[in-house]
Amino acid sequence: MNSIVWQPTPVTKEDRRRLNGHSSCAIWLTGLSGAGKSTIACELELTLHRRGLRTYLLDGDNLRHGINADLGFSEADRSENIRRVSEIAKLFVDAGMIVIAGLISPTREDREKARGRFGEREFYEVYVECPIEVCKQRDPKGLYKKALAGEIRNFTGIDAVYEPPENPDIVLHTDRMAVSDCVAEIIRHLEEQGVIPQATGIGQAAPSVRERR
Repeated sequence: MNSIVWQPTPVTKEDRRRLNGHSSCAIWLTGLSGAGKSTIACELELTLHRRGLRTYLLDGDNLRHGINADLGFSEADRSENIRRVSEIAKLFVDAGMIVIAGLISPTREDREKARGRFGEREFYEVYVECPIEVCKQRDPKGLYKKALAGEIRNFTGIDAVYEPPENPDIVLHTDRMAVSDCVAEIIRHLEEQGVIPQATGIGQAAPSVRERR
């Protein structure tokens, strides 16, 4: 590794941000399966896109069809999954884009390592908080049913531990907040942090994810 030298490039992150007209960051949604991470992530990206902001969504399940297809759900594989996703997210932030990552990411250590790869005001941990009993009732993919039947091992919340964030940037209580309110809370935070410009009220409102289904 000592023979590998970082190659500087002529176009900087700041150059790309100026071209895009906004700053860039990673919005890291963490929470139990069924808490609402994917639904919020999709709605958030749509809303930001309709405001003319450059975005990309990294969905944990989707990435396991490609870049992370070789990983299982052991503790080591989960850590490697988070490492890869955070490195990919970092590239998008360097490209001047707002990247939204939705993953269970169960351990505080792995999430802190992910945060450590980014600069100041470039990483926002969003805790999508929902009681596990509500997640079990929702069970959109039928995973809790399989885990409780012993068909899935190392399932977070059943036979694998989830460590809630201690100091998340945003907390969304999805058992009592509407999706639109969750998205509005994230956008408000990004505006306050100066990541995106304040809304002007101009432009067509984005249809909700539910409306487009």
